Amino acid sequence: MDQIKIGNFIKQKRKEKNITQNELSEKLNITNRAISKWENGICMPDSGIIPELCNILDITINDLFSGEVVDMKNSEKQLEKNLLGIIKQKEESDKKLLRIEILMGVLCILPLLISMIITFVIPLEEWIEGVIIGTSLIPLLIASPFALRIEQTAGYYECRKCKHRYIPTYKSVFVAMHVNRTRYMKCPKCKKYSWNKKILSGGIQND
Repeated sequence: MDQIKIGNFIKQKRKEKNITQNELSEKLNITNRAISKWENGICMPDSGIIPELCNILDITINDLFSGEVVDMKNSEKQLEKNLLGIIKQKEESDKKLLRIEILMGVLCILPLLISMIITFVIPLEEWIEGVIIGTSLIPLLIASPFALRIEQTAGYYECRKCKHRYIPTYKSVFVAMHVNRTRYMKCPKCKKYSWNKKILSGGIQND
């Protein structure tokens, strides 16, 4: 998807309707700063807002993702192209999130390793060692819930038994045993436990 093109299209249709950014933001119950970001191609509208936005601008969702009014003859072809663009964008977003997760892990484990080296090399009283190690654990405790949320939502998990792809619940990710990006979880389709592998491409399966 071309976010710049989509942003310009939103601005064009808004002006055709003689609606200001402030008026549009009030209709959608969001800030005018969000409207500005859309129109400058910085980000896309949230999925929950898109139907109402299209209704206000008198366009289809397919028009919005195309960045132009789509001819009915080319509608199906353009829709397929838009769907592929959305899938690709999610894959890229998921890859970035997983890279952030790795960085978070490194930055959180580093203080713990440093504190362990310090307490091993330098003779200190036990309570001081406890304070140093305890303090070094704080970043890890803070970052863990965010890292687990990334593990849950970025990409999909594929069942080893039936190959079904799905997004697990936060609880199932939290309690599951894991090795790298493979977790021992119950598949929502076949209801069997197996080592489910993280998959970034291919899309979710609802069958």
